[in-house]
Amino acid sequence: MKSYYYTLVPSSFGTLSIIWREIDEKPRVIRLLLPNEQGDVEGIIQRTFIGASLLSCPAIRQLSEQIKGFIKGEALNFELNIIALEECSEFQRSVLLAECKIPRGWISTYGRIAQRLGIPGGARAVGRALSLNPFPIIIPCHRAIRSNGKLGGFQGGLRMKRALLELEGVEFSQQGKVLTRQIYY
Repeated sequence: MKSYYYTLVPSSFGTLSIIWREIDEKPRVIRLLLPNEQGDVEGIIQRTFIGASLLSCPAIRQLSEQIKGFIKGEALNFELNIIALEECSEFQRSVLLAECKIPRGWISTYGRIAQRLGIPGGARAVGRALSLNPFPIIIPCHRAIRSNGKLGGFQGGLRMKRALLELEGVEFSQQGKVLTRQIYY
């Protein structure tokens, strides 16, 4: 039986949670839950990861501090070897890895990412894969937007997505559309 653990990370947006377990004697993140209007993270953990225990370790504490710094606006790149990418489908992994390449302060569109992956017309599939991103923040899916400049969706809500982009220097129009020439892909 797999033992799951979770660590709570307070932030200005609310409490986040890192769900992790030992894989090959190393801590690996299974999910990062963002605060949102769908309920408190501890309730979601208890329903989804039954029997999960509140616990941390040095690697998870370090990741928690990095996440706190990122949310405060620090320029950080996360090590991907702490996340369990192998838990994702091959398609989702390819989308998440493409998303990781978008630099801080830049954005891309779901359609551009699909084109980059060789899937013309695959914007919705890319958007779906990002909406199910088990590692938001670590995999910066807030950097993907709609082709019309609107934000699209985000697990932590659009207020959080916009705030994260603004911390990275992305500007918005009065209508809430992204204003930038720094478009990746």
